[in-house]
Amino acid sequence: MSAKHDFDQASSQPTISEAFALEGRTAVVTGAASGIGRGIAQLLAEAGARTVISDVNEAGLRQTASLIERSGPPAIATSADVSRRTDIDALADLAVAESGRIDIWVNVAAIIVNRPILETQEDELDRLLAINLKGVYWGCAAAGRLMKEAGSGSIINLSSGGGEAAVPGLSLYSMSKAAVNMLTRTVAKEFGPYGIRANAIAPGWVDTPMGLHSFRNEAGEIDPDKRAAGLQQRAQASPLGITGTPRDIALAALYLASDASRFMTGQILRPNGGVAMP
Repeated sequence: MSAKHDFDQASSQPTISEAFALEGRTAVVTGAASGIGRGIAQLLAEAGARTVISDVNEAGLRQTASLIERSGPPAIATSADVSRRTDIDALADLAVAESGRIDIWVNVAAIIVNRPILETQEDELDRLLAINLKGVYWGCAAAGRLMKEAGSGSIINLSSGGGEAAVPGLSLYSMSKAAVNMLTRTVAKEFGPYGIRANAIAPGWVDTPMGLHSFRNEAGEIDPDKRAAGLQQRAQASPLGITGTPRDIALAALYLASDASRFMTGQILRPNGGVAMP
Protein backbone atom coordinates (compact mmCIF):
# COMPACT_ATOMS: atom_id res chain seq x y z
CA MET A 1 0.00 0.00 0.00
CA SER A 2 1.41 3.39 -0.98
CA ALA A 3 2.00 6.21 1.46
CA LYS A 4 -0.45 8.34 -0.54
CA HIS A 5 -3.16 5.68 -0.15
CA ASP A 6 -2.49 5.57 3.59
CA PHE A 7 -2.92 9.34 3.77
CA ASP A 8 -6.13 9.31 1.73
CA GLN A 9 -7.61 6.55 3.86
CA ALA A 10 -6.73 8.32 7.10
CA SER A 11 -8.12 11.65 5.92
CA SER A 12 -11.47 10.02 5.14
CA GLN A 13 -11.88 8.70 8.67
CA PRO A 14 -14.19 10.48 11.14
CA THR A 15 -12.72 12.46 14.00
CA ILE A 16 -13.03 11.06 17.53
CA SER A 17 -15.99 13.32 18.31
CA GLU A 18 -17.67 12.37 15.03
CA ALA A 19 -17.12 8.65 15.61
CA PHE A 20 -18.89 8.73 18.98
CA ALA A 21 -21.59 11.29 18.16
CA LEU A 22 -25.21 10.11 18.01
CA GLU A 23 -26.98 13.26 16.82
CA GLY A 24 -29.91 12.49 14.54
CA ARG A 25 -30.22 8.92 15.76
CA THR A 26 -32.90 7.19 17.80
CA ALA A 27 -32.10 4.73 20.60
CA VAL A 28 -34.56 2.41 22.30
CA VAL A 29 -33.58 1.28 25.80
CA THR A 30 -35.59 -1.26 27.81
CA GLY A 31 -35.25 -1.60 31.58
CA ALA A 32 -34.49 2.12 31.77
CA ALA A 33 -36.14 2.91 35.12
CA SER A 34 -32.97 2.43 37.16
CA GLY A 35 -29.44 1.09 37.32
CA ILE A 36 -27.60 0.20 34.12
CA GLY A 37 -30.61 0.86 31.89
CA ARG A 38 -30.94 4.38 33.26
CA GLY A 39 -27.21 5.00 32.92
CA ILE A 40 -27.18 3.86 29.29
CA ALA A 41 -30.22 5.93 28.36
CA GLN A 42 -28.69 9.04 29.94
CA LEU A 43 -25.33 8.65 28.22
CA LEU A 44 -26.79 7.93 24.78
CA ALA A 45 -28.87 11.09 25.17
CA GLU A 46 -25.75 13.04 26.21
CA ALA A 47 -24.15 11.86 22.96
CA GLY A 48 -27.08 13.35 21.04
CA ALA A 49 -29.46 10.44 20.51
CA ARG A 50 -33.19 10.79 20.87
CA THR A 51 -34.13 8.13 23.40
CA VAL A 52 -37.24 5.99 23.65
CA ILE A 53 -37.19 4.42 27.10
CA SER A 54 -39.38 1.72 28.61
CA ASP A 55 -39.90 -0.23 31.81
CA VAL A 56 -42.72 -1.63 33.92
CA ASN A 57 -41.64 0.72 36.74
CA GLU A 58 -43.41 3.87 35.63
CA ALA A 59 -42.25 6.02 38.55
CA GLY A 60 -38.61 5.14 37.91
CA LEU A 61 -39.11 5.70 34.20
CA ARG A 62 -40.36 9.23 34.83
CA GLN A 63 -37.28 9.92 36.95
CA THR A 64 -35.02 8.70 34.14
CA ALA A 65 -36.85 10.90 31.63
CA SER A 66 -36.34 13.89 33.91
CA LEU A 67 -32.62 13.18 34.20
CA ILE A 68 -32.26 12.83 30.44
CA GLU A 69 -33.87 16.21 29.82
CA ARG A 70 -31.09 17.89 31.82
CA SER A 71 -28.38 16.89 29.35
CA GLY A 72 -29.93 15.69 26.10
CA PRO A 73 -32.99 15.66 23.86
CA PRO A 74 -36.26 14.91 25.74
CA ALA A 75 -36.99 11.20 26.07
CA ILE A 76 -40.11 9.38 24.96
CA ALA A 77 -41.08 7.24 27.96
CA THR A 78 -43.58 4.40 27.77
CA SER A 79 -44.48 1.46 29.98
CA ALA A 80 -43.68 -1.89 28.36
CA ASP A 81 -43.53 -5.44 29.68
CA VAL A 82 -40.80 -7.19 27.68
CA SER A 83 -42.20 -10.60 28.59
CA ARG A 84 -44.98 -9.84 26.10
CA ARG A 85 -44.04 -9.71 22.44
CA THR A 86 -46.95 -7.41 21.71
CA ASP A 87 -45.51 -4.81 24.10
CA ILE A 88 -42.09 -5.00 22.42
CA ASP A 89 -43.55 -4.64 18.93
CA ALA A 90 -45.65 -1.69 20.13
CA LEU A 91 -42.50 -0.10 21.60
CA ALA A 92 -40.71 -0.43 18.27
CA ASP A 93 -43.65 0.97 16.34
CA LEU A 94 -43.90 3.91 18.76
CA ALA A 95 -40.24 4.75 18.26
CA VAL A 96 -40.67 4.82 14.48
CA ALA A 97 -43.92 6.78 14.71
CA GLU A 98 -42.31 9.43 16.91
CA SER A 99 -38.91 9.74 15.25
CA GLY A 100 -39.16 7.94 11.93
CA ARG A 101 -36.31 5.51 12.66
CA ILE A 102 -34.54 3.16 15.07
CA ASP A 103 -30.75 3.20 14.94
CA ILE A 104 -29.89 1.66 18.31
CA TRP A 105 -31.76 -0.90 20.40
CA VAL A 106 -30.50 -1.81 23.87
CA ASN A 107 -32.07 -4.81 25.64
CA VAL A 108 -31.45 -4.20 29.34
CA ALA A 109 -34.62 -5.33 31.14
CA ALA A 110 -33.94 -8.34 33.38
CA ILE A 111 -34.65 -9.77 36.81
CA ILE A 112 -32.61 -11.93 39.14
CA VAL A 113 -33.70 -14.90 41.25
CA ASN A 114 -31.42 -16.17 44.00
CA ARG A 115 -32.58 -19.74 44.60
CA PRO A 116 -30.88 -23.15 44.82
CA ILE A 117 -31.86 -25.50 42.02
CA LEU A 118 -33.58 -27.89 44.41
CA GLU A 119 -35.80 -25.10 45.73
CA THR A 120 -36.68 -23.39 42.44
CA GLN A 121 -40.35 -23.18 41.54
CA GLU A 122 -41.68 -23.56 38.02
CA ASP A 123 -43.30 -20.13 38.00
CA GLU A 124 -39.94 -18.55 38.95
CA LEU A 125 -38.25 -20.23 35.99
CA ASP A 126 -41.03 -19.25 33.60
CA ARG A 127 -41.05 -15.59 34.68
CA LEU A 128 -37.28 -15.17 34.58
CA LEU A 129 -36.94 -16.73 31.13
CA ALA A 130 -39.87 -14.67 29.81
CA ILE A 131 -38.12 -11.43 30.82
CA ASN A 132 -34.40 -12.21 30.56
CA LEU A 133 -34.44 -14.35 27.43
CA LYS A 134 -37.72 -14.00 25.52
CA GLY A 135 -37.64 -10.25 26.11
CA VAL A 136 -34.20 -10.02 24.52
CA TYR A 137 -35.17 -12.41 21.70
CA TRP A 138 -38.24 -10.43 20.67
CA GLY A 139 -36.37 -7.16 21.20
CA CYS A 140 -33.76 -8.28 18.68
CA ALA A 141 -36.51 -9.35 16.29
CA ALA A 142 -38.37 -6.04 16.56
CA ALA A 143 -35.19 -4.04 16.08
CA GLY A 144 -34.06 -6.18 13.17
CA ARG A 145 -37.40 -5.87 11.41
CA LEU A 146 -37.15 -2.08 11.31
CA MET A 147 -33.39 -1.70 10.97
CA LYS A 148 -33.39 -4.02 7.96
CA GLU A 149 -35.42 -1.46 6.04
CA ALA A 150 -32.80 1.22 6.78
CA GLY A 151 -29.84 -1.05 6.05
CA SER A 152 -28.06 -0.24 9.29
CA GLY A 153 -28.34 -0.37 13.08
CA SER A 154 -26.77 -1.50 16.31
CA ILE A 155 -28.36 -4.00 18.71
CA ILE A 156 -26.84 -4.21 22.20
CA ASN A 157 -27.83 -6.96 24.63
CA LEU A 158 -27.03 -6.78 28.33
CA SER A 159 -25.54 -10.06 29.42
CA SER A 160 -23.57 -10.66 32.62
CA GLY A 161 -20.38 -12.13 33.95
CA GLY A 162 -22.78 -14.61 35.52
CA GLY A 163 -23.43 -16.01 32.06
CA GLU A 164 -19.90 -17.42 32.02
CA ALA A 165 -19.44 -18.40 35.66
CA ALA A 166 -21.20 -21.00 37.78
CA VAL A 167 -22.53 -19.29 40.92
CA PRO A 168 -24.54 -21.37 43.43
CA GLY A 169 -28.06 -20.00 43.77
CA LEU A 170 -28.01 -18.11 40.47
CA SER A 171 -28.66 -20.97 38.05
CA LEU A 172 -31.71 -19.29 36.50
CA TYR A 173 -30.04 -15.92 35.97
CA SER A 174 -26.77 -17.38 34.73
CA MET A 175 -28.54 -19.75 32.34
CA SER A 176 -30.51 -16.89 30.81
CA LYS A 177 -27.41 -14.73 30.35
CA ALA A 178 -25.45 -17.57 28.75
CA ALA A 179 -28.33 -17.90 26.30
CA VAL A 180 -28.20 -14.15 25.60
CA ASN A 181 -24.53 -14.52 24.63
CA MET A 182 -25.34 -17.18 22.05
CA LEU A 183 -28.40 -15.32 20.81
CA THR A 184 -26.24 -12.23 20.26
CA ARG A 185 -23.81 -14.18 18.08
CA THR A 186 -26.65 -15.68 16.06
CA VAL A 187 -28.29 -12.28 15.55
CA ALA A 188 -24.93 -10.91 14.36
CA LYS A 189 -24.69 -13.70 11.77
CA GLU A 190 -28.28 -13.39 10.55
CA PHE A 191 -28.54 -9.59 10.55
CA GLY A 192 -25.03 -8.75 9.38
CA PRO A 193 -25.95 -8.90 5.67
CA TYR A 194 -28.54 -6.17 6.38
CA GLY A 195 -25.88 -3.84 7.79
CA ILE A 196 -26.98 -4.49 11.39
CA ARG A 197 -24.45 -5.11 14.14
CA ALA A 198 -25.23 -7.07 17.32
CA ASN A 199 -23.04 -7.20 20.42
CA ALA A 200 -23.43 -7.90 24.12
CA ILE A 201 -22.04 -6.37 27.28
CA ALA A 202 -21.30 -8.76 30.16
CA PRO A 203 -20.59 -6.55 33.19
CA GLY A 204 -18.92 -7.65 36.36
CA TRP A 205 -20.53 -6.62 39.64
CA VAL A 206 -22.05 -3.14 39.46
CA ASP A 207 -23.59 -1.16 42.29
CA THR A 208 -27.25 -1.08 41.19
CA PRO A 209 -30.60 -1.94 42.82
CA MET A 210 -30.43 -5.39 41.21
CA GLY A 211 -26.92 -5.93 42.55
CA LEU A 212 -28.09 -5.42 46.12
CA HIS A 213 -30.13 -8.62 46.29
CA SER A 214 -27.51 -10.44 48.36
CA PHE A 215 -27.32 -7.64 50.95
CA ARG A 216 -30.91 -7.91 52.18
CA ASN A 217 -31.97 -9.18 55.58
CA GLU A 218 -34.85 -11.56 56.28
CA ALA A 219 -37.31 -8.67 56.12
CA GLY A 220 -36.12 -7.85 52.59
CA GLU A 221 -34.42 -4.61 53.64
CA ILE A 222 -30.85 -3.59 52.78
CA ASP A 223 -28.50 -4.35 55.68
CA PRO A 224 -25.95 -1.46 55.72
CA ASP A 225 -23.21 -3.54 57.36
CA LYS A 226 -23.75 -6.41 54.97
CA ARG A 227 -23.67 -4.02 52.02
CA ALA A 228 -20.45 -2.34 53.16
CA ALA A 229 -18.75 -5.71 53.64
CA GLY A 230 -20.04 -6.93 50.28
CA LEU A 231 -18.77 -3.86 48.44
CA GLN A 232 -15.34 -4.27 49.99
CA GLN A 233 -15.23 -7.96 49.11
CA ARG A 234 -16.17 -7.31 45.49
CA ALA A 235 -13.64 -4.50 45.14
CA GLN A 236 -10.89 -6.73 46.51
CA ALA A 237 -11.72 -9.35 43.85
CA SER A 238 -10.63 -6.91 41.13
CA PRO A 239 -6.97 -6.30 40.27
CA LEU A 240 -7.96 -2.63 40.12
CA GLY A 241 -9.50 -2.72 43.59
CA ILE A 242 -12.77 -1.16 42.44
CA THR A 243 -16.36 -2.08 41.61
CA GLY A 244 -18.30 -0.90 38.59
CA THR A 245 -20.84 1.88 38.15
CA PRO A 246 -23.71 2.16 35.66
CA ARG A 247 -21.73 4.81 33.77
CA ASP A 248 -18.85 2.38 33.26
CA ILE A 249 -21.27 0.08 31.46
CA ALA A 250 -22.94 2.97 29.65
CA LEU A 251 -19.60 4.01 28.15
CA ALA A 252 -19.22 0.50 26.71
CA ALA A 253 -22.73 0.82 25.29
CA LEU A 254 -21.87 4.18 23.72
CA TYR A 255 -18.95 2.57 21.92
CA LEU A 256 -21.16 -0.22 20.56
CA ALA A 257 -23.93 2.20 19.61
CA SER A 258 -21.64 4.55 17.70
CA ASP A 259 -19.71 4.42 14.45
CA ALA A 260 -16.55 3.89 16.53
CA SER A 261 -17.49 0.19 16.61
CA ARG A 262 -18.39 -0.17 12.92
CA PHE A 263 -16.08 -3.21 12.65
CA MET A 264 -17.45 -4.89 15.79
CA THR A 265 -20.23 -7.48 15.76
CA GLY A 266 -20.99 -10.78 17.47
CA GLN A 267 -18.74 -9.85 20.39
CA ILE A 268 -19.13 -9.93 24.18
CA LEU A 269 -17.56 -6.91 25.91
CA ARG A 270 -16.62 -7.60 29.52
CA PRO A 271 -16.18 -4.47 31.65
CA ASN A 272 -15.57 -6.26 34.94
CA GLY A 273 -12.48 -4.74 36.56
CA GLY A 274 -10.44 -7.80 35.63
CA VAL A 275 -12.36 -10.11 37.96
CA ALA A 276 -12.72 -12.56 35.06
CA MET A 277 -10.45 -12.76 32.04
CA PRO A 278 -11.94 -15.29 29.56
